[in-house]
Amino acid sequence: MLDVLTAIRETDTELGAYVEVAEARALREAEAADRLLAGLGAAAFRDRPLLGVTVSVKDLIQTQDIPTRRGSLLPNRRTAADAPSVTRLRAAGAIVVGKTTTSEYGWSASTVSRVASPTRNPWALDRTAGGSSGGSAAAVAAGLCTASLGTDGAGSVRIPAAFCGVVGFKPSYGRIPYVPPCAERLSHVGPFARSVADVAELMSVLAGPDHRDPDSVTAPSVPAPALTPLRVGWIEFPGTSGAVRDVTEGVLPVLTALGHRVDRIEVPFPDPYGALVDILAAADANGTAPQDEPWCDEGRLAIVRYGRSLSGAAVARAEQTRLALRTRLASVMEAYDLLVMATVPIEPFAADAIAPPWAADPGDLRWLAWSPATYPFNLTGQPALSLPVGLTPAGLPAGLQLVGRVGDDDLVLSAAELLETALGPTLTRPGIPAKGT
Repeated sequence: MLDVLTAIRETDTELGAYVEVAEARALREAEAADRLLAGLGAAAFRDRPLLGVTVSVKDLIQTQDIPTRRGSLLPNRRTAADAPSVTRLRAAGAIVVGKTTTSEYGWSASTVSRVASPTRNPWALDRTAGGSSGGSAAAVAAGLCTASLGTDGAGSVRIPAAFCGVVGFKPSYGRIPYVPPCAERLSHVGPFARSVADVAELMSVLAGPDHRDPDSVTAPSVPAPALTPLRVGWIEFPGTSGAVRDVTEGVLPVLTALGHRVDRIEVPFPDPYGALVDILAAADANGTAPQDEPWCDEGRLAIVRYGRSLSGAAVARAEQTRLALRTRLASVMEAYDLLVMATVPIEPFAADAIAPPWAADPGDLRWLAWSPATYPFNLTGQPALSLPVGLTPAGLPAGLQLVGRVGDDDLVLSAAELLETALGPTLTRPGIPAKGT
């Protein structure tokens, strides 16, 4: 624990992964874990499988003892109780080190807000860590915690996982309770770690229903079958850079060597971006009162104002598009066990930007359009994992996304772990300059 806290003090001024560090409580919990281990030995892990593991929590997820700012200047930062995911981590013995940086209410897929400096990429401090769970991904990549909890409404776990070179998992919708529930029914809680095995261990603690999230009650969970050769649909999305393509396509022969049948296929659905924007904007408008506007990030406020302009018929059409996408992908997944693609088609852009230059004006409603491989699977609720598979010539990580059928979370995790083992070490931990060096 002291090593983690020291690393945070020495490097996080530059990195900006944490918005709050609960140092005193973390030290107390570490001492309690040491006492348990001294008294019980290995038996201490029987009921506490994460005993002593350091975790961070994205600043959108409620914590009773640490302020939850949600990346916003709005007041009312204290919450009455931990979110179910945090309660489960603590019950399993994990030590919550602090809250990680996010954009305001997670509106952008970078980590820029008015409450903290931008979160920077541990591999290149002038580049973004992605978002909106960028603080979580950067903290894990830099060794400022062992694991982290993020949220993902359009790619906000998988994008920063790809940019920062860690594993990020968006489980099937409802697999981990989301409290308070989100009206848009796009947002998932998902873990980050440096290996698939660690993510799977976190999922064993985090998954399961909670009465405070009605969708979690019916979340499907299908046991993973024995991993026979899988039918894999390989997709390249338009706009994929040559650098990212070269890294991710290097995985193709590995998949084949594992015995999987890999078919190159066209993107098997129309781009649902317009529906995503309308659903997100309508929900954000509903949750933002006019008196809140002086506190709001200008970029997010443009989305809110657009959401207020939408008619009920427009939102219904967006929901119809969501339903059609779910139906289409259910049909595609009859032919394939997994869909595989580059998680993000581009390398990380500037650290202080909300998007690449062509999409950086939220007023033109393209602020998430640069990540076309992530948001469709929020609309469908399918499990999707980003696996680091190498570095581009610029020394920046690239991620490969594995997507399964709704409920096939364990299959996705098992396939990703076998692929990770077959690839061997693809990244080393980035070096971040200590403060003052």
